[in-house]
Amino acid sequence: MFIKVMYQDGKLEEIEDYRLDDLIRYKKIKKFQRSGEWVTIGVDPIRAIREDYLEVPRRQKWSKRVKKSK
Repeated sequence: MFIKVMYQDGKLEEIEDYRLDDLIRYKKIKKFQRSGEWVTIGVDPIRAIREDYLEVPRRQKWSKRVKKSK
């Protein structure tokens, strides 16, 4: 699925949805479209971005837990 975003310089682009969290996290965009409405980062409510989830891929986190439990 594609999402329309507005970068800090005002440039508009459609991106793949999996890229949205990283663009928000690194403050690359100021707005994105959700359900046809523009959402402004820092003004409108958005879901929280989990830092721990973005840092380590899921498989690595799972394998670390399995090793600890042995």
